[in-house]
Amino acid sequence: MKKHSWLMILTALMVMLGCTGTAFAKVIPPLDSAQQIGYPAVVLYEKLTLRKMPSSSSKAIQTLDYGDRPIVIDADLPSGPKEENGFVYCTVDDSEESPCGWIDAGYIIINPAWYVTEKKTTVYAWNDTTAPKIALLDKATRLPILKEEGDWYLVSLRGAVGWIHK
Repeated sequence: MKKHSWLMILTALMVMLGCTGTAFAKVIPPLDSAQQIGYPAVVLYEKLTLRKMPSSSSKAIQTLDYGDRPIVIDADLPSGPKEENGFVYCTVDDSEESPCGWIDAGYIIINPAWYVTEKKTTVYAWNDTTAPKIALLDKATRLPILKEEGDWYLVSLRGAVGWIHK
């Protein structure tokens, strides 16, 4: 009986300590449109072409890589970026010499929230902890959040996606 009581007390303490633990990630929300000029974006495709005109047959200006962060500058605030033929007008970065052109909006995420790990974090194939584990992220890994669903975040993983439990 004494052994059983100690076991119950120890279990209760572990549950209480587990409930008061710290979060293992930081979520950085999207920027408020009043705080910015243009919209920061993230390239979600391995290679994306910046073009002279809003057309896939238009002359290429520069190639962007996965994770690059162009700034969508042709926007009707506060309604969001203005699209033309599925393309948005942007600059590669915020320097004055940065090339400007059109990129296909289907291959970027505009003004995302960010998930930043504070410890090694498991990524699952779908939003269930019994799902196959598809990645183990290192501490300080920063990923754009594509969707939030209940206790889960859907994040971009270099051309693939995965789920992280909050």
